[in-house]
Formats: sequence, C-alpha cells, structure tokens
Amino acid sequence: MMQILNAGSPDASHSSKVQDQFGRQAEAFAASPSLHNADALALLVDAAQPSPDDVSLDVACGPGSVVAAFAARVRRAVGLDATEAMLEQARKLAAAQSISNTEFHHGDVYALPFAAESFEIVTCRFAFHHFEEPKRAFAEMLRVCRRGGCLVLCDGLAPDDPAKAAAFNRMELHRDPSTVEFRTVSGLVHLFTAAGLPAPSQQFYRVPAERERLIAGSFPANGDRELLRRMIDDSVDGDLFGMQARREKDTVLLSYPAVILNSQKPVVSPQDAES
Repeated sequence: MMQILNAGSPDASHSSKVQDQFGRQAEAFAASPSLHNADALALLVDAAQPSPDDVSLDVACGPGSVVAAFAARVRRAVGLDATEAMLEQARKLAAAQSISNTEFHHGDVYALPFAAESFEIVTCRFAFHHFEEPKRAFAEMLRVCRRGGCLVLCDGLAPDDPAKAAAFNRMELHRDPSTVEFRTVSGLVHLFTAAGLPAPSQQFYRVPAERERLIAGSFPANGDRELLRRMIDDSVDGDLFGMQARREKDTVLLSYPAVILNSQKPVVSPQDAES
C-alpha cells in the first residue's frame, strides 16, 4: 500500500518515518505487479470520467502508475509526492512508456503548491492511511479541484468490527511504521460529506497478497520480520484482520479490502448559495 507525507507535518518524527519507508521501498514498490494492475487502475480512472481536455492531479503519486493511467485519457496528468525516490521512479515510468503529457512535483499534501481550482480531476490512491490529518489533506484536494470537477479517493479499509480493525492496524503499523491508521469505509465517506460534497459513489475490490512476498517487500519495525510472520500466521484462525487469510501449502494467502470513492465538487459553493 502506499505513500507520501509532507515536510510540514505536525509530527516531524512521522514525516521522517515516511521518508525512510518510501525511500527504501521506491524501487521494489515501482516494480510491484499489484501497483500496476490494469483492472484496478481502470476502475479508478473510469470513476473520474475523464475528458480529453482535463488536467488531473494525483496526490501522493508514488511511482506514478495512476498518473500514467490518466495520461492516456487527459490533456495533462500531474503527480505530487513528498519522497524524491518515488518521484524518480515516476519519471522513469513516464519515460519508459514514452508519455509526454505528465509532470511531477515534490510537495506537501497539506499545502499543495497549486492555485485554487487548478484541476478537473484530483485523486489519491493508497495514501490516506499514512496521513495524520486526513481532513486537512482532503481539504487541500478540494481546494485545488475546479467546481464541477471530480475527487477520487482510493484506500485500503479497516474492518467495521472494532477488534479486527485494531488487530489489522497493529499488524500494519508493525509492517510499515509510517502507517497512521487504516479507516473504515464510513470514516472515508465522512471526509466527503463533512466537506459539503455529495455522498460519494463506492466501488469495492480486493488486493491479493502472499505472506512471504508481503514480508519481503516490507521494512517492519526494528527489522522484525519474524514477528510479522507470526502475526500473519496467527490471524488465520478467526480471520483476525478481516483479510480473508487462509493457509495454502506452506504459506498464507490474504487480501486487502479496498474502496474507490468519487464525488463531484458542487458548481455552486455553500457560501455562494447563502449569499
């Protein structure tokens, strides 16, 4: 799962964790087949209903797979990330695919370096679980989206069951110390409605994972991969993480639940409607 944060985070120690995790993960992350899964990318792009004249922004773009997917459908596709190593991978991807209508920026998700209403489409995929202040990040996405434009948020989900959500987040925090919290679907939907947007449409899918490949691509707390392996193994009985964990031969198969939420920024703002 994915990305980002910012130099201006209220918790500098968390920002350093993000830089450490994604600096080390960048090359392997960019090569991950699940990141570039064409069907999953198509779900996200189609949710935004892009037009050829649109300009899109992917916040916390990581190695650029979402930006590249939008580039085929819009006039210009822009990506922003806080980790230079990820941006290097994104530029390599665009060059490898001979994509000329992209640009990438280093920046802060809490203070996007763009003017208000600069983009018809604003997206963020697999990043909100790294954000300490999701409402603040979402507010910035809304600010730079044009009226009538589309906001798309995709992220992994915590189970609705509080005990399973707590167990899942404990595992993820150990697996990737830059994780803050995976939220429930209702928590993510609330970001839209609290900001005055229509309730977003919802599309669900799952991202499969295999224990050893997941561990190999992770940099867990204190380098303790054995603890991570035990946590995964112990989750099978009772499906403690809500990840449909099951044993197969000498490994464990799991899947991350994910959702794509999209809504349209009102053409008339609440302030305008009141005046």
